[in-house]
Amino acid sequence: VLARGPLHALLTDRSGGTGSRRGTAPDLLELLPQWLATANAHGYAPPPELLPALLDAARGRTDLRPPALTFAGPRARWLARLNPDWKFALRATPGVGAVLPAPEESEQVHQRWEEGLFAERVALLASVRAHDPAAARTLLAGTWGTERAEDRLMFLDSLRTGLGDADEPFLEQALTDRSKNVRATAAELLSALPRSALAARMADRALTCVALDRAEGAIVVEAPHECDAAMERDGIVAKPPTGRGERAWWLGQLVESAPLGRWPDRFGGRGPEAIVALPVADDWRGELHAAWCRAAVRQRDIAWSRALLGAPTASDAAGPGAVSLAERAKLLAALPGAERADWVAEFIAAHGLSEAFQLLGVCGTPWARPLGRSVVDALNIARDAGSYPWSFSGVMGLAERCLAPEEVVRLDGLTAAVEEPEGSAPGAGGYWTEAFQRLAGTLRLRRAMRDELAPP
Repeated sequence: VLARGPLHALLTDRSGGTGSRRGTAPDLLELLPQWLATANAHGYAPPPELLPALLDAARGRTDLRPPALTFAGPRARWLARLNPDWKFALRATPGVGAVLPAPEESEQVHQRWEEGLFAERVALLASVRAHDPAAARTLLAGTWGTERAEDRLMFLDSLRTGLGDADEPFLEQALTDRSKNVRATAAELLSALPRSALAARMADRALTCVALDRAEGAIVVEAPHECDAAMERDGIVAKPPTGRGERAWWLGQLVESAPLGRWPDRFGGRGPEAIVALPVADDWRGELHAAWCRAAVRQRDIAWSRALLGAPTASDAAGPGAVSLAERAKLLAALPGAERADWVAEFIAAHGLSEAFQLLGVCGTPWARPLGRSVVDALNIARDAGSYPWSFSGVMGLAERCLAPEEVVRLDGLTAAVEEPEGSAPGAGGYWTEAFQRLAGTLRLRRAMRDELAPP
């Protein structure tokens, strides 16, 4: 059991505010998720008298609920039955506190699957799937025909864990489901299996639409002229959203569902980077690249993700084609952690922080040293340039949570008051000083918390 002091301070701190200026004191409540993650990793238990405050904090923030309930243990369910404000603890715990059978207890698993409440069955299927994907699929197939459509959709989603070629026959059967949403989810899962028959069918269709004009050295596109019944069965949505053309809409769905490994042969043996670099005729470049981005994210293809991300120092911060910053963030998630951090560090050095917020969100924490230094340097440059400081409050908040505590030594020269540059916003210098002082104080506190929680 942990001493009550540190946790009590995190739960009762009210120095943080919701405005853009919060003074120099660390916002302790923002550090609670990290504290809980570390405490759970070491198997600590909470002081019982602090459980009500912990549940109150989790009630107001859904992101706190999983780690808080793990930390609180069974007492959270007991308390939740006494106070309706904490009923989320009962909803989050399958079967209102019931103990699920272990995945290997096949007889008990089948009995609970047949007789359990819906929440219990969802949790049970997820547990079995993580332990034995084939057993979970067999369990689901046994009752599939009698499940409600909304339940089938929830259960089918559990197959994302451990998705493999062995799931193909079941998913192919689900393509004929009477629920449109179930059919769409089955098609999406099948398209993430490059060796599946659906992926092959999608590739055959996509490759007839996209080709290389060798004489011009450019990609030419002939989008589908219709969406037939076979395409709809394979998950193609016939009606486009408002403002989208039908043919472009169908093309995008075909390309994003085709295995990326089929394209090199279509383009004379070129690799992903060379393919992405090819010109595309008739303004189809953005549509084609955006579809390849969705395919790379779905298939977790590192080579294609790298190619579509392009160089972090490229003049267009949004990326090649129609690749938005949001799409780039998804592509980054496919890269190894160190490479991801290095890429974002170079991006920040080239484009500054205003374009990088979404990209920082997919980087592992604590930030690697090159990334952390790039963020601190960019904040310093923004301050010296007299930039409007409140627009960087989101990045400052991320830095407080994600910057490695050891980087505090690089902030010593930034916490002193400075003369405001001519033309800067009134009060900007004071804001920057407060923000850097708060960042330094938060890093010192995080280092002390980490050291305190380390097991002897």
